[in-house]
Amino acid sequence: MNRNLTLLTDLYELTMMQGYFKEKSVNETVIFDAFFRTNPFGSGYSIAAGLEQVIEYINNLHFEQEDVDYLRSTGLFEEDFLDYLLHFHFSGDIYAIPEGTVVFPREPLVKVIAPIMEAQLVETALLNIINHQSLIATKASRVVYAAKGDGVMEFGLRRAQGPDAGIYGARASMIAGCIGTSNVLCGQMFDVPVKGTHAHSWIMSFPDELTAFRTYAKLYPTACILLVDTYNTLKSGVPHAIQVFQEMRDAGIPLKGYGIRLDSGDLAYLSKKARKMLDDAGFPDAIISASNDLDENLINSLKLQGAAINSWGVGTNLITAKDNPSFGGVYKLAAIQNPETGKFIPKIKLSENTEKITNPGNKTVRRVYSKETGKIIADLICLVDEQYSEENSLLLFDPKDTWKKTLLAPGTYTMREIMIPVFLKGECVYHSPKVMDIREYCKQELSTLWEETLRLVNPNRVHIDLSNELWHTKQQLLDSYNIH
Repeated sequence: MNRNLTLLTDLYELTMMQGYFKEKSVNETVIFDAFFRTNPFGSGYSIAAGLEQVIEYINNLHFEQEDVDYLRSTGLFEEDFLDYLLHFHFSGDIYAIPEGTVVFPREPLVKVIAPIMEAQLVETALLNIINHQSLIATKASRVVYAAKGDGVMEFGLRRAQGPDAGIYGARASMIAGCIGTSNVLCGQMFDVPVKGTHAHSWIMSFPDELTAFRTYAKLYPTACILLVDTYNTLKSGVPHAIQVFQEMRDAGIPLKGYGIRLDSGDLAYLSKKARKMLDDAGFPDAIISASNDLDENLINSLKLQGAAINSWGVGTNLITAKDNPSFGGVYKLAAIQNPETGKFIPKIKLSENTEKITNPGNKTVRRVYSKETGKIIADLICLVDEQYSEENSLLLFDPKDTWKKTLLAPGTYTMREIMIPVFLKGECVYHSPKVMDIREYCKQELSTLWEETLRLVNPNRVHIDLSNELWHTKQQLLDSYNIH
């Protein structure tokens, strides 16, 4: 969906651009990193998502005459700068971690290397896109994990904060492992499965519940999930559903994808009672689906109570990330290129809050795996020109508590760089996979995490280390600003 989102930006990006245009070389090349400081939801990991929409945004980045006329009307911008905007295009490089990758705090998800005006302009929209989809993908991943192999359907469109949040939140949910979405437009746009049952209004529109069930079964015999809690779940809804299933069987209609949905009441109790009723009637493979303000914590609780639910429809709490509604990604200057030497001069942002001190320089991320298990040992943030060989030993150390060290012997680990080029000299060099292919990749990525990192409460944290060279570069910059 190509849309010109060029003015989807904060005003200060444009006023800074004009300042650069007036006071600095517009060709001064800089590096910005987009990263986040903490995993949302108390999670042990996050899921990168939104890159395809970033690509679309960059590809369509240009100022129409009406955009320039609007900016002129604000009285803030001068004519030479407005004329520059009419001819604006992105000419820089972008590197990113692919969608569906498990990611961790402080490592760059996206790196922009571009003339300073271009790099500044893209900040707001880039963060808006990456923050939202990475947040929802992370939430969905936790929900899917709690379901322990049961199918999870994304049902949140009507509660999403607007159409875009509904569409792209559903996309992110699919990446993270949902088996389908109720959002038909998302299904059309991204070729993902669409799923759903019927509402209480369907039941209420017929003279009685049984007639409503029979009519629905006639229309959708291979996807007959009946909502059983309109009037009385155990005394009316489940018995009538069983009656319809028996009539289908007697008529020789194959029972595929059939079952019931619970949308209210004590889901653990009702599901166990309904399971016994269905089993006793000869329908042990009938699906019991549940909805009603579910999230990973409630699903986990229901599992612990032995709920007989094997399909989950999750809406509001997923699509809004209700318990942690923002991802907290930031975009910080990391280096400025020396125009004479072409080398990048590292830059650092200081803060009394240690977590807000940035990592300087032109960086990449190398992921280190155990050769024996295939699980992640650590992520190593390093400078791009550093060389590593799996034939050598690798010393990892905690960037804060540097005495905490791990020495990996040669041949015991593997390493891969997880940032890839997306734009080079303004041209897109990366083709985004289909959503369902990203979903499969995400499943493989999650399998590289230890179970202790996946758990919902108090997860084990993956080590995010700095290379020795980057650590020393950072210390030298910190020392240079130490005025005491």
